[in-house]
Amino acid sequence: MTQIEAPKHCPSCSSTLEIVNSVLYCRNADCPAQGLKLIENFGKVLKIIGLGPAAIRKLNVVSITDLYSLDKDDINQCLGDALGNKLYANIEKSKTASLNQVLPAMGIPLIGKVASDKICANINHLSEITEKLANSVLGPKAATNLLNWLDTEEWIDLPFSFIAEKKNTTGDTVCITGKLKSFKTKAEANVYLSEKGYTPVESVTKTTKYLVNESGVESAKTEKARANGTIIINNIKDLI
Repeated sequence: MTQIEAPKHCPSCSSTLEIVNSVLYCRNADCPAQGLKLIENFGKVLKIIGLGPAAIRKLNVVSITDLYSLDKDDINQCLGDALGNKLYANIEKSKTASLNQVLPAMGIPLIGKVASDKICANINHLSEITEKLANSVLGPKAATNLLNWLDTEEWIDLPFSFIAEKKNTTGDTVCITGKLKSFKTKAEANVYLSEKGYTPVESVTKTTKYLVNESGVESAKTEKARANGTIIINNIKDLI
C-alpha cells in the first residue's frame, strides 16, 4: 500500500501547515484562499447575490474592507454592466444589515447566529460589548474569539451602523390575511416573523396577538380579529 505523505505547506500561500487533531491548518491570516472563503461566506450570510467565488476573483478583493471600497465603475469594469449593476445594488443594500446579521457574517470562529443574538439581546451597539458581557452569555472559547476580533478593529472601516436589532422574546402569535406587499410569498413572510421571535399561525383565535393585513381588504379574518381585539397592522415590518 502506497503511503500518502501529508503536505507541509499551504498550496495557496506556501505557509507551513499545522496539524491539529489530524486536520491540517494554514495559520496565515493573509492567505488568499482563506480571504476568498471569508468573503464568500460573508456574501452568503448577508445574502449578497452575485458575490460568488468567480466574482470575488475577478474583483480581486482580499478582504471585506476591500469589497466596500469598490464603486460601481470598478465592479462593472470587472463583471460587465448587467452583472455589475446587480451586484453593486446588493452590496449597497447589505450596508443596512443589523449587528445581529453582521456578526455571523464576519467569520469569527464559534460566533454564529445564536451567539450573535445572545450578545445583541444585551446591547444596543457593538461598542458596548465588554469582556464581562461576552463571558457571561457565551462559552469561553466563543467569548475569546469575539473579543480578539474586536481588538483587531477590522470592523472600524466597514459601512455598518453596528446597531443591535431587538427581537420579540414573547413568541407573540401573528396571522396574515390577504395579499402581501412587503414579501413575495407568505412563506417568506413567516420565515421573517420567526426570525424576529414571533409565532406565525394560520387562523385568528382569541389568543392571536397580531393580524397582518397589508391589502386593506376586510376579510373574514379581519372581522374576527376586530371582534377578538387582535391588533391589526398594515405592514408586517412594523413588527420589531
